[in-house]
Parts: sequence; C-alpha cells; structure tokens
Amino acid sequence: MKKPFVSLEQAKKIIEQYPTPFYLYDEKGIRENARRVNEAFSWNKGFREYFAIKATPTPGIIKILKEEGCGSDCSSFTELVMAKAVGQKGHDIMFSSNVTPEEDFVLAAKLGAIINFDDITHIPFFEKLAKIPETVCCRYNPGGVFQISNDIMDHPEDAKYGMTKTQLRDAFRMLKEKGAKHFGIHSFLASSTSSNEYYPMLAKILFQLAVELKKELDIHISFINLSGGVGIPYEPEEEPCDIMAIGEGVRKVYEEILVPEGMDDVAIYTEMGRYMLAPYGSLLAEAIHEKHIYKEYIGLDACAANLMRPAMYGAYHHITVLGKENAPCDHKYDITGGLCENNDKFAIDRMLPEIEIGDILYIHDTGAHGHAMGYNYNGKLRSAELLLKEDGSVELLRRAETEKDYFAVFDFTGLF
Repeated sequence: MKKPFVSLEQAKKIIEQYPTPFYLYDEKGIRENARRVNEAFSWNKGFREYFAIKATPTPGIIKILKEEGCGSDCSSFTELVMAKAVGQKGHDIMFSSNVTPEEDFVLAAKLGAIINFDDITHIPFFEKLAKIPETVCCRYNPGGVFQISNDIMDHPEDAKYGMTKTQLRDAFRMLKEKGAKHFGIHSFLASSTSSNEYYPMLAKILFQLAVELKKELDIHISFINLSGGVGIPYEPEEEPCDIMAIGEGVRKVYEEILVPEGMDDVAIYTEMGRYMLAPYGSLLAEAIHEKHIYKEYIGLDACAANLMRPAMYGAYHHITVLGKENAPCDHKYDITGGLCENNDKFAIDRMLPEIEIGDILYIHDTGAHGHAMGYNYNGKLRSAELLLKEDGSVELLRRAETEKDYFAVFDFTGLF
C-alpha cells in the first residue's frame, strides 16, 4: 500500500501559501535513501553515487545529495553549471554526454570533471578543445540482447549510446598514447529494472572486460561505473528492489573476478536518478472539473506539461485522494489535465474513491523525471517545487513560472 508522505492537513496548510499544482519533495526520505545506498556499497573503499542531475535538476535537491556524499552526473552545459553552483568540482562531477557540443566539453574540462566518452570519434574532437586528462572514462555498448535468466531486460544493440568492444579497446589505446593514466568503464544496459540481479550481472560483464583490457593494454582500471537502471515499484503490488542485496551481489562478483587479478583498488560508481529520488517526490493537484459523458472524468489543475510520463510512455503513477485514504475505491475515472491533447491523462479507468471538486490528489513517485521533463505546450506554466524539510517546515526550491517568464524570450516592449 503506497502512503503519501504528507497528510491532507499538511497539504492544505502548504496550499495556503503555494497554490496547486506543485511538486513536493521529502527531505527525510531523500537523506535516508542516500545513506542506505552508501551503506550497501560501503565494502568498496572508492564507492560513490553520482546522482543523475537530468532526473531532478533542482539545485536544492542536488545540494542535499552532495551533503550525503554524492557526486553529480551531468550530461549538458547547463547541468555542469548547476553542479558547479552547488559546490561540486573536479572529480565530484562525471560528464556523461552524447552528440556533445564543443562548449559542453570545454566547460567540463575547465571544471576538471571526469570525461565519459560516448564514442571513439569524440576523443580527437575533445583534443582539439582541451588536453586529454589523466583520468578518463569510456562508455561501453555490448550490443545484442541483455537478459537475466529468461527475461529480456533490454536491447543494447538498438541504443545510440556507447562503443563496441573493439572501439573501446582502440579508444583506451589511443587515450593511453595521449597521456591518460587512469581508466574507467561505464555502461547502461537497462532502464528501471525491478530485479536485484541487474547490477551484479552488469558488474560481471564489466569486471571481466576490465580484466581483459588491463592485461591486453597494460593500463590501470581506476573505476567501473554501473550507471543507473535500478528501478522503483511504481505500482502498489510491485516488490521494491533490495539495495542491500544488490550491493552484496556486486561485492560477490567483485571478489570473484577483480580481487584475484590484483584489481581490488577498482572503485565502484553508480549514477542513479530514479532510485535516488522518484519515491521522494509527489505532484499535488486540485480537482477543478468533473465531466460525465461516455466515461467519468476528473479534471485537475495540473496536466501533462507538469508530468508527461503517463502521456509519453503510458507510465503508471499511483494516485491518492488526500483525506480519503481509507475510503473504498469504487469509482472509475480518467484523471485528466487541460491540454489540447487526448493523451493528457494521469490515469485511465482508475478505481478511486469518489472525488469531489476541491479534493487534493497526490500523484506518487514523481521525484525523478517529473518536473524535469515539463514543458510549455498550450502556454502552460511550469509549477513550483517545494521541499518538506525534516523539521516539518516547507522550503521553496523553485518558484512557479509566470507569464513574464514565458514571454521573457520575446521582445514585447511595453506589454507589461
């Protein structure tokens, strides 16, 4: 049973100052989860979680994770600026990009970030802009189909990311000749997995590759980056991943493959966005319309411009009607927003308690890839982001957009 981290009474008090819709994050949950992740991999001296900024590009959130020992995984110029703004520097930053513009590489080099090359052609491209650093990383794509037991997890061969094994070998050889001394291997093979076996299976592939490359090229493998992919239970009946079991699974493979080869100094990195933040963010919206035609509809003051995952992917987000947690779910609704798109629905044929105009709906698990994917179609303005602090107070992390923000990129002299 999914439970909101805020009550109706708390929500009403917040709404007095900050009108719906808004995102609300749970500081206590975020910190506790970050500590669990660090504990799960504490067996590895160099372990570090590089939070994927793309998931929740909100400085106040990134700062909390920095205080819990996390680095920042950046994929663009703006994300690099954000990481720098909260005090991340040097190897606190992992720069994992693709189809990378010159200015992005230049800033990453200036900040001293670890460069994670997505393609072998990016090496000469980068070298025209900056000196090859001593510590570098390359992204690996094994191709084929990635599966655990009989379950197909994903199809790496269809992904635009990473290098083939031959290219990776050539890239490391090239980087070594250009002065690199410490090498990292990065790979991302599946998204939002619910299996505790994913990281250990990926680790085994990368550890074996690391041993092979070390021997063949006589290089120092400094770290293995397992990237993201650890999922969360969006639906109430799903079982959550066990991060302690995941960490233990990676440890066993580490001791089986790396330790006998004298590679017990290899650091393990992760860069989880969804697992770190999704359960600790929610979108709160008010029911403002009801419609009775061929189906029963409840219209919210939020829309897909606030949370696009259901419209884009058909993704499930659980919904709680605050104050009616114990009421029977005996009404079937489509929960919609006001965009001029028929896929602007947070839920379809969802069984919920009877909803009345003015009810506050709490949309779960929006802490990652939620506000970050917002947009302005139909002139909709992006909502505020708030933090429910450990002491129960609320902090404004990002104010809601206004029409002046929307029109700021135009020259409408005298309009306002």
